[in-house]
Amino acid sequence: MNDLYQGAVPALLPFMMVERGYSYSAVAGITLAATGLSSVVQPIFGMVVDRKHRGWLIPGGFLLAAAGIAGAGLGSSYWVTWLCMAAAGIGIAAYHPPATNEARAAGGRSQVAMSAFSVGGTVGAALAPPFVTLVVGRLGLPGSVLLTVPALVVAVMWVSRRSWARLRGYSLVTPLNECVAVARSALVDDWGAFARLVLVTVCWSIPYVTALTLVSPFVLDVLGGSTSIAALGLSLFTIGDAVGTLLGGLVADRWGRIAAVRLGFALAPVALLGLASAPSTTVALVAVVVAGIAMFLPFAPQVTLAQDYLPNRPGTASGVTLGLAMSVGGVMSPVFGVLADHSGPRVAITASVAVLLAASAVAWTLRDRVPENEFASAAETDRELEIVAER
Repeated sequence: MNDLYQGAVPALLPFMMVERGYSYSAVAGITLAATGLSSVVQPIFGMVVDRKHRGWLIPGGFLLAAAGIAGAGLGSSYWVTWLCMAAAGIGIAAYHPPATNEARAAGGRSQVAMSAFSVGGTVGAALAPPFVTLVVGRLGLPGSVLLTVPALVVAVMWVSRRSWARLRGYSLVTPLNECVAVARSALVDDWGAFARLVLVTVCWSIPYVTALTLVSPFVLDVLGGSTSIAALGLSLFTIGDAVGTLLGGLVADRWGRIAAVRLGFALAPVALLGLASAPSTTVALVAVVVAGIAMFLPFAPQVTLAQDYLPNRPGTASGVTLGLAMSVGGVMSPVFGVLADHSGPRVAITASVAVLLAASAVAWTLRDRVPENEFASAAETDRELEIVAER
């Protein structure tokens, strides 16, 4: 639900251009208000959550996002619209750190659980364009107030479920998860490893945003595909993202998180080079799917690794990796856009692969967060937690 409203921001922009006459620079400013501000403030919410859980930020976040989207549709002036979109971005940012922490607590050691949580966001963002078109396309921008209905329904479900659990004496955090938190508190934060992981995420986000931006123009202008084929390429890239996220969790559960990260960074440069050198739309579409899968194999393992590198600051860890580091790709996208204008999309995509190779090199220096001086193996870690739970 939260990422449904994140996806609603770009979906509303064409309607604003038609109904209100906004220019390209005006809608770019609105996008910056929603996405840029969200990325910057997300680590701040992570720090807040690290001091105290504040689970109310989860429904509060997506409710504020829904209210901001509705206000932007009802706003009478550009600056009212801008402020409402900024509020929506803040709501989206407020949701992620506490929600990621709860997803990790619920899933425990399972990387598939974090993958499923991440794919939920992908599905929400994918549903936004048809949902916005169905409502605003029929009723105009004032109809955007109806976009708040799903958020209200999910908020009622959230509050009702937690109230039901409390009335019956059920704990919303299992004793084992409490023991995990106790065991983690004895660990020190590994800021060096976390810094390398942030660098990997930054260098990953640049080629990802570049590919996401240039896939459709590349298929349309360079390969001579139709507009429907160009749209299909973008859709396949998104589907590949979701499949890669789930596969990354499966690989991490079977062979370890570092294996999933290294596999993704080994395959992704090859796939993007295949896309850049594709001689036909068929080859390009295949390369797009493989690139989406490969680039998202490391996604969920990187989130849990960040939390384990900073066991005393999991909210900050998720806020930086999911928010601030990811936003760098958006900031750098105009640079590769200019390169594509002057030298073509093939050159721009190929240049972004150089950044991805740098990320791959750093990714090979990462290590899993099971300190040998504290626990000899993951199995011994489980046994230590069982002992604590028994006590």
